[in-house]
Amino acid sequence: MIPIKTLIKKLHLWLGITSGLVVVILGITGCIYVFEEELKQLVYRQRYNVNHSGHAPLPIEELLPIAQEALGKDKPVITIRIPSESGKSYHFSTYKSDPEGWNYFNTSKYHLTAYINPYSVEVLAVENTRLEFFRIVLWLHYNLLLGNVGKQIVGWSTVVFILLLITGLVLWWPKNKAAAKQRYWFRWKSTTKSKRKNYDLHNILGFYLFSLGLVIALTGLVWAFPWFNQGVDWLANGGKNSPKRISEYADFTEAPKKEGIQDLILYDLKQKNPDGHRYEIRKLEGTFLFQGLTLYKNSYQRHRFDIYQYHPETAEALEQLTYADKTKGEKLRSMNYPIHVGSILGLPGKILAFFASLIAASLPITGFMIWYNRVYGKKKSRDHQKPAMGKPSKFKSKNLPSIET
Repeated sequence: MIPIKTLIKKLHLWLGITSGLVVVILGITGCIYVFEEELKQLVYRQRYNVNHSGHAPLPIEELLPIAQEALGKDKPVITIRIPSESGKSYHFSTYKSDPEGWNYFNTSKYHLTAYINPYSVEVLAVENTRLEFFRIVLWLHYNLLLGNVGKQIVGWSTVVFILLLITGLVLWWPKNKAAAKQRYWFRWKSTTKSKRKNYDLHNILGFYLFSLGLVIALTGLVWAFPWFNQGVDWLANGGKNSPKRISEYADFTEAPKKEGIQDLILYDLKQKNPDGHRYEIRKLEGTFLFQGLTLYKNSYQRHRFDIYQYHPETAEALEQLTYADKTKGEKLRSMNYPIHVGSILGLPGKILAFFASLIAASLPITGFMIWYNRVYGKKKSRDHQKPAMGKPSKFKSKNLPSIET
């Protein structure tokens, strides 16, 4: 009968082989996206930062036609992002999806963003957001740029990664205290061989990754599988799901239309929460015609946001869903992203998430090297030790025994 640990070792090997490439991609893209906000502010500083000279920003009503002209008159503005900090640009975005597309590049017909100086009405940049680097990184992390098929691959590879963490911990677990000394930290010497170093990198780093890696993987499953997302909501609410937040409104055509709808909405948002980090106005099209707004209170606490629905003609506040009003399940799901990227703990949490993603990306590589060295390293060693077949030499070495053929 095969020992249980041998079976676990084989399971760990084959799970690693089947999911290794995906885990490497998720780890590398995760490293990049952890600091997405900071990197964008650095890389795109010329389109994010503006000189305001103490002036107040112009009304959105004056900026909107300029942004619309820059984006194209046939591409209506859908989202407006207004940072509360002075000296920052306003972002006007438009996009259109194609539900029949099978990969990232054909599921989106277009996605553009115009960066406008709210003090001078200058168009700082018109970004093709569809091809923007960090957005590509995000969707590569989310579904490998392969639509629903890629989302399933990422989801099940994440499940496999969780199994790898568990089986890896079982294989790591030392038999005694003497064996544990080699498994908690690196004890390398000048004579330590590269194979041993590679083994320690896989073994020791994998152990320290376990807890944090498990949290990152489980929060990733919330986006991968609707049933997992609903299960988290159900558990957090003590055995019941949160109510569906769908608003239905009747015909708005009878209401007298007011000018500067977006400015009226922005004013109301600032009144409701003057300490907001960013205000966002979304124009939703379709059956439910209303203005939706999400208010982010702090860049490191993106889970704390309030949503308000506005009348599209009068800017009357129709309903609201503040963070305080959410169910425990909705709050936990709102926290899912900042937990996943570590921002729930501020900058230290992001640094932890960065190194966790980096280690996760390295494990399939060091694991493959362990397997390769065991299988092909021994074979090469045996081939190297085999005597050369042929005609015997006339000379015998003084130090080595002769090889009779």
